[in-house]
Amino acid sequence: MNQDAKLLRRLLRAKDRMDAAFHEAWPVSRLSDVSGVSEAHFARSFKQAFGVPPHRYLLTRRIERATALLRDTDLSITEIAFLTGWGSLGTFGRVFRDVTGESPGAIRARERAMAHELDRVPACLLSAAHRPNLTIAVSEKRRRVARGIKASQAKEVIR
Repeated sequence: MNQDAKLLRRLLRAKDRMDAAFHEAWPVSRLSDVSGVSEAHFARSFKQAFGVPPHRYLLTRRIERATALLRDTDLSITEIAFLTGWGSLGTFGRVFRDVTGESPGAIRARERAMAHELDRVPACLLSAAHRPNLTIAVSEKRRRVARGIKASQAKEVIR
């Protein structure tokens, strides 16, 4: 069943608010007020539109932000827990481990070790590794031209 555009805009408004203030409490009642629909309708429609319930979406955002802070800052794990909206360090650690499979400390150690390993790789090689490999596309185009295959025929061959 397709949801109408007006409802999707309302759901996106609530989702955007969660993204902007993931550290705040976002009960369904508050989200339904933001979107202007009933609580039950909001919860059902949000899950249908985005594939996860609102609470799980919020947890995902918090875990993503916490992971970035663990990787990029020297803040303590306790500070990160409270900055990302968790009420207690124990809950943060348990949920973080449940979602990622690793403790916050283990993630921090692994991310720092990986960053240290990349320091030994020259920047030009890192840039090249992240650049799309355009030579493959050019070579394939040249092979097609050499074989006399036009672009429209090539699309048919791929299908």
